[in-house]
Amino acid sequence: MAQDLFKHPDYYLVDELLTDEHKLVRDAAREWVKREVTPIIEDYAQKSEFPKHLIKGLGEIGAFGPFIPEEYGGPGLDYMSYGLIMQELERGDSGIRSTASVQSSLVMFPIWKFGSEAQKEKYLPKLATGELMGCFGLTEPNHGSNPGGMESRFVDKGDYYLLNGAKMWISNAPFADIAIVWAKNEAGRVKGLIVERGMEGFSTPETHNKWSLRTSATGELIFQDVKVPKENLLPEADGLRGPLTCLDSARYGIAWGALGAAMDAYYTALRYALERTQFEKPIASFQLQQKKLAEMITEITKAQLLVWRLGTLRNEGKATAAQISMAKRNNVATALNIVREARQILGAMGITGEYSIMRHMMNLESVITYEGTHDIHLLITGYDITGIPAFK
Repeated sequence: MAQDLFKHPDYYLVDELLTDEHKLVRDAAREWVKREVTPIIEDYAQKSEFPKHLIKGLGEIGAFGPFIPEEYGGPGLDYMSYGLIMQELERGDSGIRSTASVQSSLVMFPIWKFGSEAQKEKYLPKLATGELMGCFGLTEPNHGSNPGGMESRFVDKGDYYLLNGAKMWISNAPFADIAIVWAKNEAGRVKGLIVERGMEGFSTPETHNKWSLRTSATGELIFQDVKVPKENLLPEADGLRGPLTCLDSARYGIAWGALGAAMDAYYTALRYALERTQFEKPIASFQLQQKKLAEMITEITKAQLLVWRLGTLRNEGKATAAQISMAKRNNVATALNIVREARQILGAMGITGEYSIMRHMMNLESVITYEGTHDIHLLITGYDITGIPAFK
């Protein structure tokens, strides 16, 4: 079993900007990852299997809906705490963080923000513990970066809604108990529906043969004349603002999560460079290796300050969607560059499952695309500063 020797890089003493509660929450998540995730994750990645036994522990450390109020079964933490938990989970594996991100930001968040009181009381407490697991249906076979073009539809049949359509690339789909599904009504307005496993005509075929996010279960959502009770409509969600607001929450968590993967790769490379001897001295003594390591810690430090400031703004209700896009894009690209450089430092050993680096690299190739591609997030920043949308 792999031994987790990770030490937290903090070149600019960013820890001093965190409260004692933030550090307690982060350290609890870190210790859980060291104890429960690191020893088994390589085996599960090799098998391309989601370790379902981790669900209970994720609930216990508050990884499901950290920001959900205690009255609905959540921990009642702030957004800085949410980010720190995502950082620690992705240091372990992007697939584990994805599972928690979807549950938190794409399932619990929309029920909390757009759901009825009855929906909140029915679903949120069980989602917080992992007794119920959920997924989020927005992306379709023909519509990824353009969610407004979605073809999924539902019609009012008097006593129920009749839903038809399909979604793909859906994390948690194969085992989810509920799905937050976005579809258009007869007037063409995007609405949110809670679809439960067991409803006739609802199926979730699994996506196989992935080289990335191999510890995350991915699938499709198929709706063939699914009768959805009217009380399962999210009453406060109207238009694309609903799903996009959820994605803001998820992207915020991803900005923190990618930083965790970068930290893990950096520390792995640093430790290896100090231990690996060539030409009768540690490779850390060579200029080019020091260049790589110095650039890694510089970029990690910049990313730490970026998400710390974003967390502060989000806690104050000031963080904009464009600011979140910038952080998601920057930190994922930064992490991907760092893991690639870290792999170079480890040489051939970097491609083996003895180290986490290649797994992080493959995972981040998905993270840089999902919930807004690298290019789309760049154009969101461009739109924000010019007022001209280049993606329409």
